[in-house]
Amino acid sequence: MFSLSLALPMLFTMLIHATDSLSYALRLGGLRTRRIALAISLAGILLLVSRTSNMAQGPMIGSLVDAATRGTNPYFATQLHWLMGAATIGTALAILCFPTMVKLSSRMVVHFEAAGSIPAMVRGMLKRSKIRNATYYITPLSWKMAKRLVHHGMPRQLMMLNVAVTAIYTTGVLSSLYAAYLYPAQAVAASQSTGLINGIATILLTILIDPRISLLSDKSLRGEIRLDRMNQIYGCMLVSRLFGTVLAQLLFIPFAYWIGWIVSMM
Repeated sequence: MFSLSLALPMLFTMLIHATDSLSYALRLGGLRTRRIALAISLAGILLLVSRTSNMAQGPMIGSLVDAATRGTNPYFATQLHWLMGAATIGTALAILCFPTMVKLSSRMVVHFEAAGSIPAMVRGMLKRSKIRNATYYITPLSWKMAKRLVHHGMPRQLMMLNVAVTAIYTTGVLSSLYAAYLYPAQAVAASQSTGLINGIATILLTILIDPRISLLSDKSLRGEIRLDRMNQIYGCMLVSRLFGTVLAQLLFIPFAYWIGWIVSMM
């Protein structure tokens, strides 16, 4: 059931969800230093790591599908659930590292502004003195930080939307691959139907979530919202991502049959 062919895509899945989640830390670091445009530019580096890992992950998962189709992998559905479990672990690791990454991100934004380019910033940060000073920014997650999430009211509507979007993104590709296994006559159509699920998530993210976060960030820069409130909002968004990866476990099979039903009607 568990093998190297499963361990590698699980590792990449953890990396993808951890880097996606930690992009919140860069945005928050940009707010703290009032350099949000620079922070968004640096966040693109994390997203590049995530997208590159996603490209490498695809062929690895494809090998699991091929083995299941040949009848040599009876644990295919369980393995896909494990992959979603890896997404939960990656997000949980991001939560544990979040306070440290926010402090490091604030310094990275300042160094980026001083260096003027990504290569120059990387060269400067790889100096021995900079690496030694990095330990100063290590901040473990505390119960006091967790309690702050419920102060002044949680952005429940925004969190519920983020849970839904994360759940859809987490299971979108895997559900389409499982639909290809369930409906071998339409295997190619099913495997290419990820957009049926992820398109919904993209619409929700683009129309309802990102503009709201951007609006709150602008208000924070203008002094209309306290930075503590933005700390809470980003923390709640990160926690909602964790719950989204758990919800994906429940949506996985229904979405697979939904995709199979749609492609069988074509």
